[in-house]
Amino acid sequence: MPTTQRMVINRRGSTVWEVESHRGHYAVKIGYPIEATADWPAQPWTALAPAREGAVLLRLGVEGIAYGEWERGTWNFQPWHEGPDLYRLWERYRKGESSIAPDTSEALECVEALAELHAKGWAHGDVQPAHFIIGPERTHLIDLALAHGGHVPEGHDFPFRGCLVHYEAPEIARSVLDTGEAEPTPAADVYALGASLLISATGWRAVEYPDDAPRPVQREAVANGRRRPVKVPGELGDLVDAMLSHAPEDRPTIPEVVKALA
Repeated sequence: MPTTQRMVINRRGSTVWEVESHRGHYAVKIGYPIEATADWPAQPWTALAPAREGAVLLRLGVEGIAYGEWERGTWNFQPWHEGPDLYRLWERYRKGESSIAPDTSEALECVEALAELHAKGWAHGDVQPAHFIIGPERTHLIDLALAHGGHVPEGHDFPFRGCLVHYEAPEIARSVLDTGEAEPTPAADVYALGASLLISATGWRAVEYPDDAPRPVQREAVANGRRRPVKVPGELGDLVDAMLSHAPEDRPTIPEVVKALA
């Protein structure tokens, strides 16, 4: 029985609440299938996402996790993490003078959170600014429903079909265009983190395409390397530029990014 509850987001295929009860402070997620419309294909996998994330979190040894099924899909609850996400935290840079350099210590916290996941043998698959929660004690990397690297129960698993295209690496975009699926990798996570740092610091996407372009058009632009110049002030600029390299082998690894920022 919750003592307080607040709806955080209600979007296609997912609803999330912040809930407090005698058991603690939790994020509660409910998944359901996206029905097909004239401009949006059906996405039944969204119904499985909360359970898949719950399974991943348990494999990673996170405590306070539970997940299960309901009549239209699956659900999970997990510990709530307090704090702004990266995009909100860096609003001061987007609204300030262009000469203001982003705080590399905050960037390092995000990199370290991703490095911790990679060290456990997992790729996130959905790195974006909203998934880094900068808390009072540490930065948390959330939303692991698309992560790959270990066993997920067959009944709750589904293929990786890409993520938010703003943060999709070229090789991921090309694979999704060609086959409808892709394989998350640490190198693709590095690209996504570079794109996340760039848009959080400047407000600009890494790749140029019309705001209202269909997803296949967006993915073609990403796959073809139609990238904007990186204009992040300070020492972070060159690092982000390298993280956004078109070829995966040209990007620094996460340990190398940690070393560069530390």
